[in-house]
Amino acid sequence: MGMTITEKILAKAAGKESVGAGELVDAKIDIIMCHDVTTPPAISMLVEKGIDKVFDRAKIVVTPDHFQPAKDVKSAELHKRLDEWARRHDIKYYYKLGRAGVCHALLPEQGHIRPGEVIVGGDSHTCTYGAFAAFSTGIGSTDLAAAIATGELWFKAPASIKLVLNGSPAPGVYSKDVILAVIARIGVDGALYKALEFAGSTLSEMSMEARMTMTNMAIEAGAKNGIIGFDDITKQYLDEHLKDKKDYTIFESDSDAEYERIEEFDCSTMEPMVALPHLPSGGVPVSQCSGGAMDQAYIGSCTNGRIEDLRVAAKILEGKEAAIRTIVVPATPSIWKQAKDEGLFDIFYSAGCVIAAPTCGACLGGFMGVLAAGEKCISTTNRNFVGRMGHPESEVYLASPATAAASAVEGKITDPRKYI
Repeated sequence: MGMTITEKILAKAAGKESVGAGELVDAKIDIIMCHDVTTPPAISMLVEKGIDKVFDRAKIVVTPDHFQPAKDVKSAELHKRLDEWARRHDIKYYYKLGRAGVCHALLPEQGHIRPGEVIVGGDSHTCTYGAFAAFSTGIGSTDLAAAIATGELWFKAPASIKLVLNGSPAPGVYSKDVILAVIARIGVDGALYKALEFAGSTLSEMSMEARMTMTNMAIEAGAKNGIIGFDDITKQYLDEHLKDKKDYTIFESDSDAEYERIEEFDCSTMEPMVALPHLPSGGVPVSQCSGGAMDQAYIGSCTNGRIEDLRVAAKILEGKEAAIRTIVVPATPSIWKQAKDEGLFDIFYSAGCVIAAPTCGACLGGFMGVLAAGEKCISTTNRNFVGRMGHPESEVYLASPATAAASAVEGKITDPRKYI
């Protein structure tokens, strides 16, 4: 029996010839992502156990992002502990304030993600990096501590679900709409501890930025990881971004690989989607919910804060004024500068938007866009759980940057196709 990409990567990392779904493996870790929320507890665990060490200073990438710049004393203390630890162990890739960015946008941009590798991070959306044909998954602080000290973790190899995406999405329909449609069909637990393997002709029309949006939200279907095979689009991105280690191993799923099931989607028939409160699986076509009044629009996050997303939003907002408060957050300093240099900030400023420094703040209800009781936000983020962006009685509606921008203009959920 053949193997899937996920199984092949885990087999390589475990030094085995083959791995099957459900098999327990002890895998060597290639890259560890550390940020300001889950890493300080991991550091404390290691210090308390007398094993304050790192397995490889060049394989750990550190950035504060959830509460950066620090929003209060508690977050400042987290940053201080992270900073002292990174300096104590001379971490090679430490992106501190001024160079810090939303982790899942920063690591690929800065050339830390390579195909065929095992990547973990103390954040559930670490599955983003699977867009590069890598096995990438989120872990908790305890596993993070173990990985930092030893460079190894055990995994149960996940069974795979193959998602075949075919057809050309219509203008106004983006990868965010595709993944919301996928999750709406399979549910928030439809891929529990499974690998979601994306395939099909639609991928050839998606940039790496668009692909990362989909793998980012694999966890919202309960998946252990999301993964997309290597192709020329992947190679072009890597050629432009890889800095140090430019060699990598490419794995492809065998023709006789076993999948738990195969789901097919015709992306040419999809509409822009909106996930209604309070689950990412609440996606419906925008035509079924248009007109609902909003109080805030949020464009940013590890899901949709890249330059491609900001360009889409700016094209709709150009020459118009936002009817509701609208917050735009470029995901990294490089994206921030590129957006400024391209004149996107002028468009956002003229439209009355708030433009913030890179941060995860509003996405998790931390700061820079927290909602009051009864307020509604159309957001390009990945989660709309109860209280996710603020008060438990607030509501979050997930959408693409185009839908969020169109809704910002009209102050209500709006089909972006009217502006495209």
